[in-house]
Amino acid sequence: MLLRVKKVFLLFGFALGLAAFSQSDAQSNSRFESQPGAPTQPFELVIAHGHIVDGTGSPWYSGDVGIRDGRIAAIGNLADAPRKRTIDAQDKVVAPGFIDMLGQSEETILVDPRLPSKIFQGITSEITGEGNSAAPLNDAMLAADRAGYEHYHLTPDWHTLRQYFARIEKQGMGINLASYVGATTVRRMVLGDADVQPTAPQLEEMKGLVREAMRDGAVGLSTALQYAPAPYAKTPELIALAGEAGKFGGIYATHMRSEGDAVLESIDEATQIGREAHIPVEIWHLKAAGKSNWGRMPQIVARIEQARAAGIDISANTYAYTAWFNTFSAFVPPWAHDGGDAQLIARLKDPATRARIRKDMLSPGKNSAGEDWDNEWQEIPGPEAIQIAVVQNPELVPLQGKRLSEVAALWKEDPIDALCDILIKDNAFTDVAVFGMDEPDVLLALKQPWVSIDNDSQGTSPDGLLGREHPHPRAYGTFPRILRKYVREENQLTLPDAIRKFTALPAQRMRLTDRGVLKQGMWADVVVFDPATIRDKATFESPNQFSEGMEFVLVNGVPVIENGKMTGALPGKVIRGPGYVAGLVP
Repeated sequence: MLLRVKKVFLLFGFALGLAAFSQSDAQSNSRFESQPGAPTQPFELVIAHGHIVDGTGSPWYSGDVGIRDGRIAAIGNLADAPRKRTIDAQDKVVAPGFIDMLGQSEETILVDPRLPSKIFQGITSEITGEGNSAAPLNDAMLAADRAGYEHYHLTPDWHTLRQYFARIEKQGMGINLASYVGATTVRRMVLGDADVQPTAPQLEEMKGLVREAMRDGAVGLSTALQYAPAPYAKTPELIALAGEAGKFGGIYATHMRSEGDAVLESIDEATQIGREAHIPVEIWHLKAAGKSNWGRMPQIVARIEQARAAGIDISANTYAYTAWFNTFSAFVPPWAHDGGDAQLIARLKDPATRARIRKDMLSPGKNSAGEDWDNEWQEIPGPEAIQIAVVQNPELVPLQGKRLSEVAALWKEDPIDALCDILIKDNAFTDVAVFGMDEPDVLLALKQPWVSIDNDSQGTSPDGLLGREHPHPRAYGTFPRILRKYVREENQLTLPDAIRKFTALPAQRMRLTDRGVLKQGMWADVVVFDPATIRDKATFESPNQFSEGMEFVLVNGVPVIENGKMTGALPGKVIRGPGYVAGLVP
């Protein structure tokens, strides 16, 4: 009997211990530091009295966060702990820094390394490289893309991802940055911009470039299969390249071949690539594109859930706006891009070829080359659904912010002719916002437990060279907009779940084992904000406006936003993938 009683007390004590630990293992960490005889090295910074939303999806709890050497050293009651500085976060949310699953800042980080539009949203880490990556590069690509570099006054002095990473680390960066190696970039290195298929030796060369990029620190392989020359790549080519990334622990991320009529087939292709290449799959900016596809998000979700149930490691992300943003030339069928932008412009200037392009845009189904393609002209309600956003020709700057219907009226021509003429005048560099999604579809995607958040816009600023552009408002507002609209106003997400989508979920997907959660030992990427007041300000009409409400944003323990103002600090780091090999010659 005595043995039985002792066993009951032991089990009861063990259960109490588990409960105490699960309530806050971080609090036990802080108690350890305050025990007699424990180290008394002061914290560099203590964030005190906050409502800690740790990123896991758990409800908030009260506590202090102690930071030392760029990492979280303790969480709990640190009232008596020595420190160099205190941030009083009384009743404010203290959360992990937000992770942007598709950021596009590989060039603008060289223009303004602070990336103001990012940090005012609470973004502390960005994943970039959508189909095209900063490297690898060869002389032919540098020559073909010269106008784009000149637009940002850049002179690329790198050819490999390793060299690019060294470049941005040397100059300093306001946030952490990771990059995929783009399958389009790899294809251009070997095949150029032509509509051709690789020979066996050429495919081996492409695979070698992927291996090199993974050793340089790429986090995986990416595709953007809507933008030429990417559509020329067949599925077996993508499987071969993704398989190389998978051997290094990478991820396959994709802007799918279609987000409209053939979206289910495109999900099937992504799933096939994941299965045969033995690699996890991430679908960028999940959507049901085009008016004819509004209401199809339940089918899209079901198709992805079916793949997950079958054992495919597949997830997605969203920016939660009803307009997407892409290159204007994506409205032109893929065959017209064969050979690159110079050939595209020549075809647009030729009356007979232009007539063929028009016919393809006006005809649903396969185009005149027999291609299945994502015909965006068939997806939009009309030319009023296209907003001219970013141009490179100074003469076209007055068009920024106007709808294509307005430009057509201004130029007294048909909207498709106006589209073609804009591309000619801007050497095919124009970017546009396209209003082609339905809010219920956007919301359903956002609410899926396996959907994280992407900004899908480069870091920018209202000032200087970057301030001359007219971006999608998501560039400035994605994360605060979700907190305002879907959490505070509409109660579609809880605050802990939104924070999980911003932090732990993307960190888990990207295998970032030392970021995304507030826990002892993690890098101190931390945001402090009032959930009752945080808001986006950017609109489609006036996008260059910072979001408001981020009181403090810390990157690796260093404030980049302090009392709501930018500090100018550049404490970011390159986040290298699991295949990274240090010490190789750049």
